[in-house]
Amino acid sequence: MRIGLLTGGGDCPGLNAVIRAVTKSLIRQCGAEVIGIEDGFLGLIERRVRPLGWDDVSGILAMGGTILGTSNTASPFAWHGADVSAEVIAYQRALGLDALVTIGGDGTMTMAARLGAAGGVPMVGVPKTIDNDIAGCERSFGFDTAVATVTDALERVQTTGQSHGRVMIVETMGRYAGWIALEAGIAGAADVILLPEIGYDVAHIAEVCRARHARRRATLICIAEGAKPVGGAMTVERTVEGSPDPIRLGGVAHALRAQLQPLLACEVRATVLGHVQRGGSPTPFDRVLATQYGNEAARLLRRGDFGRMVTLQGGCLGSVALESVAGVNRCVPGDHALLGCAREIGVCLGDRDPAR
Repeated sequence: MRIGLLTGGGDCPGLNAVIRAVTKSLIRQCGAEVIGIEDGFLGLIERRVRPLGWDDVSGILAMGGTILGTSNTASPFAWHGADVSAEVIAYQRALGLDALVTIGGDGTMTMAARLGAAGGVPMVGVPKTIDNDIAGCERSFGFDTAVATVTDALERVQTTGQSHGRVMIVETMGRYAGWIALEAGIAGAADVILLPEIGYDVAHIAEVCRARHARRRATLICIAEGAKPVGGAMTVERTVEGSPDPIRLGGVAHALRAQLQPLLACEVRATVLGHVQRGGSPTPFDRVLATQYGNEAARLLRRGDFGRMVTLQGGCLGSVALESVAGVNRCVPGDHALLGCAREIGVCLGDRDPAR
C-alpha cells in the first residue's frame, strides 16, 4: 500500500498525534509506504510531498501544530479562480497513491468527498477541529485542549474583574457552533454564556450585570464568536476571497461591550482570545483521542473501507460516509443537557429563561 496523508484547514492540537498513529500503524501492520503532503491540499496543487517513515513521526505526539503544515485557503476546485481538480487527481495517480487520509474539519471533508467523487483516489477522513462542530462525531480532537485554554483565561480574567468591579467579556472561537463557549463557560464559572444558537437580549444581560454588581461586584461573560443579538447578524471581521470558508468571524466581544457600556455604571472590558486557542501541546485526552482516531483510520485503510470518516458516537469509535458530513455543521441543540444544566445553576444564556 502507498498512502498519502495531509492536514487541512486551521491548525489544531493533536494533529501530530494523528500523523504519528496513522503512519506507525500502517507501517507496523501492513508495511505500507506513507507519503506526507505538505500544507494540505496546497501540497497536491503545488506538488510538494515527502516520505514519512517511522523515525520521522517519532517524538511528535505532544507537539502542537502539524509537521506537514496546513492551509485553509487552498481548494483544488477554486485555485486562483480556476478548477485544478483534474491536475490534482492526475498527480495523485502519478504518486501511485492507493488512498489518501485527510485530517480536517467540514471544509476538508467536503473537498475530500468532491475529489473522490470526481475520480480521485479513495479517501479516509479524520475529524479535526477545536470547534467540535463536525456532523456525525460527538468529539473531535483539539476541542478538549481549546476548552482547557479558554477555561484558564476565564479564571485569570475573573480575578481582574473582581478586583476592579468590572464586567469582563471573553470571546472564544467556534464559528457557527457554541461548543467551546458552552463547555469552557461552565468550567470557568462564567455568569453569562452567549452562543450562536441562542440570540441574546442586551437589555436582559445588562439587568444580570447590574444584579451581579450589587451582590458580587463583577460579572464574567463568555461569548462565542458567532453569537448575535436577537434579530441581529453575526460579527464578521473580514472575508477571504477564494477561500473554501471565506467568512472570518470575530469582534463580537467588542460589539457587546459597546452595547452594554451605556447601560451600566461599572466599566466593561473585552478580551478576544483568538489563535491562542489553537496553539500549544494537546491535553492528555486529546493525545489519546487523536491516537485512537489515527489508528482507526489505518484500520479502515487496511480493510479497504474507503469514502468514510472516523467518528466517535456513544463513546465508541466508528465511521460514517464522507458525503454525510461534508458541508454540515454540528451545532448545540436546544435541548442539550448542558444548556439545561447551565440554566438550572443560574447561568444566563442571553435570553430570558423560559422556565422562569
